[in-house]
Formats: sequence, C-alpha cells, structure tokens
Amino acid sequence: MTNIPETGRTPRVQIRLVVIQILVLSLLGTLGGRLWYLQIREGAAYQKEASGNHVQQVVDPAVRGDILDARGVPLADNETRLVVSASRTDLLKQKDDGKAVLTKLAGVLGMKAADVMRKVRLCDAKTPQPCWNGSPYQPIPITDEANAKQALQIRERAEDFPGITAEPEAVRRYPGPGRSNTSQVLGYLSPVTDEEIQKAKDTDSPYLRSDMVGRSGLERQYDKVLRGKAGVTRYEVDNLGRVIGKAESDAAQSGSNLVTSIDSRVQRVAEYELDKAMKVARQQFDKITGENYKADSGAVVVMEAKTGRIVAMASAPTYDPNVWVGGISAKDYKALTGKNSDYPLLNRAIQGQAAPGSTFKVVSTAAAVEAGYPFDGNYPCTSSYSVGSQVFKNFEGENFGPISLGRALEVSCDTVFYGLADREWKRDGGINPKKGKPKDYFYKAAHQFGLGKETGIDLPNEVTGRVPDRQWKLDYWKANKDAWCKSGKKDGTYVEKIAYENCLEGNKMREGDSINYSIGQGDTLVTPIQEAVIYGAVANGGTMYQPTIGKAVISADGKKVTEIKPTKRGRLPVTQATLKGMDDAFAGVVTRGTAAWKFGGWPQNKIPLHAKTGTAEVYGKQTTSWLATYSKDYTVIMTIAQAGTGSGASGEAVRNIYSALYGVQGDGSIDNKKALLPEPQKSLPQVRTDGTIAAPKIAGDPAKDVEASQQNNPSNDDGQQTPATTPPPTTGNRDTRRRHRRRGSRRMPT
Repeated sequence: MTNIPETGRTPRVQIRLVVIQILVLSLLGTLGGRLWYLQIREGAAYQKEASGNHVQQVVDPAVRGDILDARGVPLADNETRLVVSASRTDLLKQKDDGKAVLTKLAGVLGMKAADVMRKVRLCDAKTPQPCWNGSPYQPIPITDEANAKQALQIRERAEDFPGITAEPEAVRRYPGPGRSNTSQVLGYLSPVTDEEIQKAKDTDSPYLRSDMVGRSGLERQYDKVLRGKAGVTRYEVDNLGRVIGKAESDAAQSGSNLVTSIDSRVQRVAEYELDKAMKVARQQFDKITGENYKADSGAVVVMEAKTGRIVAMASAPTYDPNVWVGGISAKDYKALTGKNSDYPLLNRAIQGQAAPGSTFKVVSTAAAVEAGYPFDGNYPCTSSYSVGSQVFKNFEGENFGPISLGRALEVSCDTVFYGLADREWKRDGGINPKKGKPKDYFYKAAHQFGLGKETGIDLPNEVTGRVPDRQWKLDYWKANKDAWCKSGKKDGTYVEKIAYENCLEGNKMREGDSINYSIGQGDTLVTPIQEAVIYGAVANGGTMYQPTIGKAVISADGKKVTEIKPTKRGRLPVTQATLKGMDDAFAGVVTRGTAAWKFGGWPQNKIPLHAKTGTAEVYGKQTTSWLATYSKDYTVIMTIAQAGTGSGASGEAVRNIYSALYGVQGDGSIDNKKALLPEPQKSLPQVRTDGTIAAPKIAGDPAKDVEASQQNNPSNDDGQQTPATTPPPTTGNRDTRRRHRRRGSRRMPT
C-alpha cells in the first residue's frame, strides 16, 4: 500500500497548492504595485486632473491689436461699447430659471422677451441660432448697443436684475465711411468654430471658444499676432454647477498692433477715383454691343516701385466691413454673397483674373529680344496680318510701316507682335514641333516675369493667373476633351466650331493661339498685383519684389518692434539696355502714344510718368480696360471690367492719383503743400511711453481736395484733356476707340 500523509494531501496536491499561493501572491503584489503607482507615484497628477473636473473657466477676451496705416492712423481698431450680458449661473438660481428677469431686461432694452431668451440658451445640434455656443459659465452678451440710460437703469436697480451686467467692453471697429474703406484688404472677424478649436488645440496659439477669428484680409493673415491671449478665471463648482470657490486666474494679454504700408489718404483717393471712373464708364456708349458699358468691377493698386510695399489697394464693388461686427444679419450676408451681389467680398486686386491685353506686350518684347530680334530693329507695322484665309487686323487698319519694338509699344502696334510670335511658332516646328524641346521664348518669358504663380503678397487666397503654355494646353485638353467632342460641331455656331476644333487638336499649340497670346489675348490671365510687380520692376531697374502690406508688428506695450523687410523675388529676364529702351517707350506712351490724350499738360520734365495701355477682349462680355503706369517712386495699376479701353476708362483716374501723390494741380503746376506722399513713407509711427501710437488728425477729404485741385484742368468738348505743353499725339485718340476684333483666330473663349 501507498503511504498517504495524515493531512490527506498527496505530493501532487501540495505542488498545486504552492503554485496557487504563488499566483495569488503575485496578483496581490501586482495590484499593490499598481495602487502605489496611482496613489503615490502619480497621485499628484491624478489629483490635479480630478480636481479639474470640478473647475470651470470664465474667459476674459484679450483686446485685439489695431491695424494702422503707415502714419499710425487706425484702419481697424476697437471702440468701447456698453455691453449687456447675462450670467446663466445666476439666472438658474431663480425659481423660474430667470425668465422674469430676462423679460424685465427686454423691456429696458426695447427688445422682444423671446429674442432675449433665445440668446441665452445653449447651442446644440437641435437648437437654431440665435443661441450661445460659448461656456455656460461665461457671461453671455445680450446686446452691444445699449445706451447710457439703459445701462444706468440696470446698474442702479441691480436687485431687480440679478445676474445681469452692463459694462463697457472693447468691440472691433472699422472707421470706414468718410475715410478710406480698405474693406477687402482688412477682412473681417467671426466666431471661432469647433473644428478650428480642435485643430489648434496642441499649438502654441490655441483658440478659446470666445475668440473672434480673422476670416479674410489682414485680419486673417496676421490673426495670431493681432489676437493676443485671453485671460482665464477658474471657478470651483459642485456637481450641480454651482460656484463654490475661485481658483487661480491668468490675466489677458492684449494683441500686438500691425503697422501697414497703406497710406489712408492715398487709399481714400484710390477708392474714390476707381468708383468715379466706373460711374463715368457706365455713361459711355459701346459701339460694338450697342449698349452703355457695364463697368461692373475693377481694382487699383498703388505700390512702391523700389520696395514692393503697397500704398493703396482698392477693389470694386466694395462694402462696409462693420456689417460683420457683432454678427452679420442674414439680409446683409445675402447682399454680400448672393448671385446678384457681384461678390464684393472678393479682393479683385489679387483675386481678379483677366486677359491683360496690350499691357502684356512688355513680356512679348522681352521674349522677342531674347529670341534674337534687336530692340531697335525694323518690324513691319501693317494694317493686318494674314495666315492663310485668316486675317488678324491692326487697329482700324493703321499702318506705321517699319518701326522698332519701342515704337511698337508706344503706338501699341499689334501686327508687329503677330509677326514675331508667328515666326517663332514656325521656328519651333509649328503645330507639330520638332523633336526635342521647343524654345517657346514667349511662354518662358511669361514664367520668368512671375506670371502663372502667386506673387506671395501677405494676404490670403491670392490666385495665380494663367500662362497657356504647352503643358497647360495638354492638361486642359485632357480635362475637357469629352465635353468638347460631345458638343462640338464642324458647321455649328461659333462656340460649337471652337469646341469641335478643340476636340481634334486642343492639346496642340496652334498658330492662332501663339498670335493672340503675343498681345495678351486668348487664354492668358493675369491679376492687377502681378502687373504691379512687373511694371514696378521695369521702374526700379529690373528687380521684382514680393509685394507686402504689413510693415511692422508693435507689441501692445510698445517695447517690441518687429519690422517686415522688403523681399526680392527675382529679376526680369532682360538686359539693362532693353530695360532702358522699354522705359523710354513707356514714357513715349504718355507724351506721344496711346495715353497722351489723357496726360496732356502733365509736368513730364519734373515728374516723368510711364504707361502702357491695354484693352482686352472677353468672350460674351465687353472689353476690359487696363492701364499700367509708373513713376520713379510708384507703380499704379488700374483695371475695370467691361469698361472699354485702357486710357479711355482709367486715364483720368490714374492721373488724379498721381496728382494727389505729388501735389500736381490742374494747370500742371506743383503744390508741395498739397502733395500727399511725394516720396514713400520710410519711418514707422511714433510709439508713446504708454504703448499707444501717435497718429495725425484726419482733416478733410483728400479725394475731394484732389477733385477740386483739378477743376482748372482745360478740356475740350469731348472731355479729353488738352495738352498745355505737349503737342497732340500723332496717332490721335487711338486707344479710346481700340477694338481687337480678329477674324479666324481660332481663339478659345476666355
């Protein structure tokens, strides 16, 4: 028999018991270690986190920094308004959850009780606006338009209005009417969204739910420095949301101020002259369409030629940015964004794209010289240029005979550029280029001039324009081939014929494409800011600058100043000799070329001006007016859609802008005391010891002053300025009647 211990346990059972004991002890040891880790090692952290579950934050918004012009004049600042707010925490302590208090408050404010109650309800997926999407422990604004009498009633009868406060608060303000508007440049603010809060959660500049965020313009571009840092007061609350104590607080830090290169006086003049030019254009008759010009939109840019800094930037139609303050109404929003609004929120100086017309000939001239054609050579300026059965006409059949490229710029002779572009197209192998890479001088030059890409201006949502080179044509054909082949007809309407041709060979560079391209027609698109960079580079000797509006960031206390320096982005692909030739030709445009009839009597010997006019066709619309100009200090570009010719629509307006800058009077004399900015502003505004910025007082309306100073300007019966010292142009009022009507160009609609 087997000997069994008195305990009745076999060796196997004992082993199992030992194993179980070891497992139990191991589990107890692991549990104990975990408890030690949570309670001792990480106890403080978890205690802090747990206590945070019972702490609610009340945000004290930071005062947003001002946006100032180059002299320190506010373009966007803050004003103190009496803001009436309600505390949900205090209202919920009332027996009726504060309904009686809110009804009484509505009576004092002259509002409907239902409207007031909607404002204090919390937003959720089922609750429509108006509602509060901020912290329920933060005072909820009812109105920021209370008057002193209403605020006094609330404060003196505090026992009747528990939880209601009437305090002065800083609210965004755009000076606007009566001064420069600058709306598209400044942009606007609106409340932060949940998506933005989450996205910025782990950054060095997180959003708080109470923040207002820049949505466009400078308000968006410099939002981080303008916003500052909100203050936070932390309250301890119980599980019912009742405040039981006050924890630590962080004071608010005001945002920094942005000093721009904008001069509010010049901005006001630019806005006024653009608006006036559009109104005058609408009174003119388009002989082609048989209607008055629509002149429905436009833009003007005034830029320092030697730095790229923007002195003025106006876009039309415009709007009052104050409509966004305190929340925009549905009616105002529809007026700004509806299909009949003509989209005033667009900044057409950087987002408006159009064919450049003859202002593009600066690129074509550089390309021709690079391809080996001498600037001073002789090129036939004939009345028309024929390609097979197709005829590309010059203006009204004008024939200047053999002329140089410089003279071709002065009189804007199309046929000179037709011939050069066509010759290069043939040298590259025509519609079926030779093996290897075509030279494509005319298209390469456009890219070298910075077209087809952003200029890099410090504003959001700049567009690139378009250079219709071989790669673009191929990509565009691939994207549209099916639609073209479906709608195209060999013997259909004009549009159907174009679609038919594009279906067959839209991926190829055709002869008509290159011919039209040489004078800025066809599929080429540019923006006013791109033109400003190009003509600014011609003015300063060839350096292209990245345009900038921000000039410096100054901290709220004035102790830290961070300047924004001009940035070079390249050089024009031309020699100094070619630049000199272009410069002389553009001066000739003002004295004896296509713009001379608008600049007669200008003191050219004291303040030399240079210009290039342009009239661009747009399929289905009236012609677009372009006028590109520069002096030794500034570049001024103006364009107006559906307004006719370059000098005809914009000449007087651009002249008046220069008159304001330099103090030129109607009789051609110069009054230095009336000059707004005879040379670019170099210094920054003075910062006082308390951090505020000294700004000159605003007196009068500079736009009206300029208008008054030009009243003595002699004019003939048809409104054209009569030259006082300059002989009449040999080509007459050529640009005012200009029409680029060409037959059989096979040009795709733009």
